[in-house]
Amino acid sequence: MTMWTAATALLSHWRRRPLQLGALLSGLALATALWSGVQAINAEARASYARAAAVLDQNGLAHLISPNGRAIPQSAFVRLRRAGWKVSPVLEGEYRFGATRLRVIGIDPLTMPAETQTVDLGIAEDLLSFITPPGMLVVSPETAEKIRGQTGLALRISDRMLDGAAFIDIGMAQRLLRRDGELSRIVIAENQRPGLEPLGKLVPTLSVRERNAQTHVEHLTESLHLNLTAFGFLAFAVGLLIVYSTIGLAFEQRRPTFRTLRCLGVSLRRLAVLLLAELALFAVAAGAVGVAIGYLVASLLLPGVAATLEGLYGASVPGTLSLRPEWWVSGFAIALAGTLVSSAQSLMRLTRVPLLAAAQPRAWRRSSEKGRRLQVLAAAALLALSGALLPWADGLKAGFGVLGCLLLGAALLLPAVLSGFLTLMQRMSSRALVTWFWADARQQLPGLSLALMALLLALAANVGVGTMVSSFRLTFVGWLDQRLAAELYVAARNEGEADRLSAWLATEVESVLPISSVDAEIRGQPMQIFGVVDDPTYRKHWPLIVGMPDVWDRVASGEGVLVNEQFWRRERLRIGDRLDLASEWKATVVGVYSDYGNPKGQVMAGINALITHYPHVSRLRYGLRVPPDQVADLRSKLSDEFGLPAENILDQAALKEQSRRIFDRTFLVTGALNIFTLGVAALAMFSSLLTLSEMRLPQLAPVWATGVTRRDLALLELLRTLVLWLATFIAALPLGLALAWVLLAVVNVEAFGWRLPMYFFPYEWVRLGLVALAAAVVSVFIPLRRLAGLAPSELLKVFANER
Repeated sequence: MTMWTAATALLSHWRRRPLQLGALLSGLALATALWSGVQAINAEARASYARAAAVLDQNGLAHLISPNGRAIPQSAFVRLRRAGWKVSPVLEGEYRFGATRLRVIGIDPLTMPAETQTVDLGIAEDLLSFITPPGMLVVSPETAEKIRGQTGLALRISDRMLDGAAFIDIGMAQRLLRRDGELSRIVIAENQRPGLEPLGKLVPTLSVRERNAQTHVEHLTESLHLNLTAFGFLAFAVGLLIVYSTIGLAFEQRRPTFRTLRCLGVSLRRLAVLLLAELALFAVAAGAVGVAIGYLVASLLLPGVAATLEGLYGASVPGTLSLRPEWWVSGFAIALAGTLVSSAQSLMRLTRVPLLAAAQPRAWRRSSEKGRRLQVLAAAALLALSGALLPWADGLKAGFGVLGCLLLGAALLLPAVLSGFLTLMQRMSSRALVTWFWADARQQLPGLSLALMALLLALAANVGVGTMVSSFRLTFVGWLDQRLAAELYVAARNEGEADRLSAWLATEVESVLPISSVDAEIRGQPMQIFGVVDDPTYRKHWPLIVGMPDVWDRVASGEGVLVNEQFWRRERLRIGDRLDLASEWKATVVGVYSDYGNPKGQVMAGINALITHYPHVSRLRYGLRVPPDQVADLRSKLSDEFGLPAENILDQAALKEQSRRIFDRTFLVTGALNIFTLGVAALAMFSSLLTLSEMRLPQLAPVWATGVTRRDLALLELLRTLVLWLATFIAALPLGLALAWVLLAVVNVEAFGWRLPMYFFPYEWVRLGLVALAAAVVSVFIPLRRLAGLAPSELLKVFANER
C-alpha cells in the first residue's frame, strides 16, 4: 500500500467528523492566539525599552556611575579627559514646565560618542543654538505640544525622541536643575586609545556599569511581563486540554483503521510517521490562524498594557503593534510543540497495540485504578510542594512556582474529588432512574475530566485575579481618601510666580502644604525625597504602616525620615536604621507609609532639612486646606489674580477621579485576559460534550427502551452537565481565593513592593458563576438538540449487534 493511500485513509476520519476536526483546530488556534498575543505585547514593550535605553540612556555604551547614588563631581570628567579618555558627561533630573513634568537630560554634543546617535546636530546653526543661551530643548512632537508656551527655550522636534523626555546642553541643564558642577553619569566611548591610565586609579570612587545592562524600567516591569506570560501560558494549557482530549478520542475511534492498515502491510514506523505528519499539518494550519488571531488580540490589548505600564511603572510604550519575528515564530513553535505533547500518550499507546488486537471503537477508555491513584498522588505531591515553597518563596519565579504547583495540583485532584462526590450521591439514591443518573455521570467523568479541569483553572484564575484587582481598588480608593486630604492643589509656572503665590496664599487659606521633591540615588536606587511641613493634616491623615510613637515630631525636627513601603521591603529596612540621603545628611528611619501605584522608592523629610541640603529644590506645587464651600471661590481668585490655567488648579474630587480612571485603565488588560481564558474553557466543555454525544447511544438506548422519553433524556443530560458545572464552580472558589492570597501576599510584594489586604466579593462570584453557567448551557445546546431530535430507529440500531 502506498503512503498516499494510507494517508488518505487516515484523513478520511476527519472528513466524516468535521465538528471534531473543528474542535481540534479551534482549540489549538485559540491557545496559540492567546500565547502569541501575549508574546507580541511583551516583545513590543521590550523593544520600546531598548529604544528608550538606546536614545535616552546610551545603553549601548558603558557608564561611570557613583555606587552610593551621589552626584558625580564635574572634576572627575575633567580628570578623565585630560588623561586621554574619550568620555562624555550626562546630567539627568526632572523639571516642571507648567503642568508638565519632563525628564531633562543634559548632554555635551561635542564629546558625546558618535555611536550613540542621540541628537542630530549636523548643521552649524543647530549646534550653536543648542550650546548657547538661552538653549534649545530637543523633544518629541507630543511633548512639544504639551510645553509649548510654557518655556522660553527654543524647541526642536525629533521623531526619535520619546514622550516625556527632553535633551538640552549640559551647561543649561545644570542651571535649569540648579545642580552646578554635578553630573549623573559619564558615558565611556567604545574605542579608546591603548595604554591609558586605568579608571580605577583616575576615579576610584566611581564604578563601571557595563554596556547593555538591564535598565531600571526593564527591572521594574519584569514582574508584569512575567505575569502576562503566565496568563498566556495558562490560556494555552487550557486550550491544549481540548487538543489532548480530541486527539485521544480520534486515536480511539481509528483503532479499526490502524489494525486494517497494519494488516495490509503498513509498518508501525510508517504509520507513526503518517500520524506525525498529519499532526504537524494541523499544528501549522492552526498555528497560522492562531498567530493571526494573536495579532488582533495583541492590538486590542496593547493600549491597556501601555496604560498599565505607565500607571504602575511610569514606562512609556506606544499603542501600536509591529510584526516582530520573535513572537510569531514562538507562536508556530509552541503550536507544534503543544500538539506533539498532547499526542505523545496516544502515539506511545499505538506502539504497544498488537497487530491482531480487538479493534472495537471506544470513545473513551476509563483510566485504570493504578492510573487514578498515581494522579491523586501527583496532585497531593504538587499541593504539598506548593505549601512547602511558601516559607522560602523569594523572588517572582518562586512566587509563580507556588502558583503553578497549586493550580496544577488542584486540577489533577479534581476528577478524584468529583468521582467521590458522584459515588456518594449514587449510594444515597434509592430510585432506579436517579441511581442510573449518578452512575452514568460517574461513567462519563473520564471523558469530561479534561474539560472540567480546564473550566476549574479558568474559574479559579477569574476568582483569584478578580479578587486581587478588586481588593487593590478598594484599598486604593481608601488610600486616596487619606493621602489627598487637601481640598485644592495648585502648581505655579515658575519660581517667581511661586514666591508671589505663597505670600498671597498665607492670608487666604487655613494652611499651605508645599509639595517639594528632589531626585536622588539612595543605596544605588533612583529615589524621590519629599519635604513636608509640620501640619496637623499629615498627623491625622497620612497612612503609616509602622512608626515610632513621636514619628512626626522627629520628621519635623529633621532628625528622622519616613520611607515608603516599596523601599522598606526592598532594602529590608528596620525602624531606627540610618540612611545616607546626601552629602553630610544622614537621617534615621522613623516610620513607613503605604504608597500604592508608585514604582520608585520615596523618602519624606522635614521641609527645612530638605531645603538645607538641597537649597535649589523646586517649590512650585502646593496643597491648600480650605473649607469645602470656599473651594470654588478660591479657584476663581487664583485664576483672576495669577492667570493660572485650569490644569494648574485641581480640586480633591477631580484628582481622585483622575486617579481612579488611571487605575481602571491600568487593570483593563487583566479583565480581558480573564474573559479570553474563560472562553477557551467553554470551548473545551463544548468540544468534550460534542464528541461524547456521538458515542452515548449504547448508554442511552437501554434507558430509552425502559420508557424514558427522548425529551426526558435530553433534560437529564442537561442536568448532568449543570451538576458537574456546579461542583466544579464550588471547587474553584477556594482555589481562586488561595490564588488571590498568593498573588497579594507573595507575588504582589515581589513584583511591586507592597502588600495589600484581601477582601471578599461574593457578588462578583455570583456574576462569574452565571457567566460560566451560560457558557455551560451553550456548550451542551448542540448535543442536546441532536439527542432530542434523534429518530427511534437510531436508538433501536444499538440492539442490532452485541456491543
